[in-house]
Amino acid sequence: MPKQPAAPSSVTEAVSPDHDLENEASFRRVWFSDFDLSGQEADSVEFEQCRFSRASLARAVVNDASWTDCLAENCDWANLRASKAGLSRVRLTTVRLTGVQWIDCGLRDVEFRDCRIDLGTFRFSSFRDVAFTDCNLTRADFTNADLRGAVFSGCDLSGAQFAQAECDGARFVRCELAGIGSVTSLRGATLTSYDLAALSVTFAAALGISIEE
Repeated sequence: MPKQPAAPSSVTEAVSPDHDLENEASFRRVWFSDFDLSGQEADSVEFEQCRFSRASLARAVVNDASWTDCLAENCDWANLRASKAGLSRVRLTTVRLTGVQWIDCGLRDVEFRDCRIDLGTFRFSSFRDVAFTDCNLTRADFTNADLRGAVFSGCDLSGAQFAQAECDGARFVRCELAGIGSVTSLRGATLTSYDLAALSVTFAAALGISIEE
């Protein structure tokens, strides 16, 4: 999992406008504490060994961005748009990601814990050693995503969409899976008996089976 972030005393604390977003900006060992980047737009931004504490990227647009060896805690990143972005060795804890759009992105060695990612979009993205733990992923969209390296544990995936997703090797552990879309795309995934029971109604509907009380 991600490396332990540098202590605050060994990083540069972000100040505006020096650490506002701009095209091809590179931030290394910067601590974004109570820092507002909401609504800003930039391409090809790089974050390396950065820490985000109560920082906002809400409604920001950062295409071709990258996060490497980063930690985000108690942040608001709702409706962030980041197509063709990369996340490597990143940990996100209690981050609000409602409506986030990570499209055609690569996620490797990433942990989401206690995050709100409802209505999030991960279309065409690939997941390698990615863990979602105790996250709200209701109505998330994983259409055409490569989830072979993803683990979902204790997550609410009600109404999530998996159309054309690659799930061979993905794991679901005690998740809420009611009403998920394209349930047959879960072929090859590993589920606990708890998850299979929760999926029974959805499987039946996909097969055109009627269930009588």
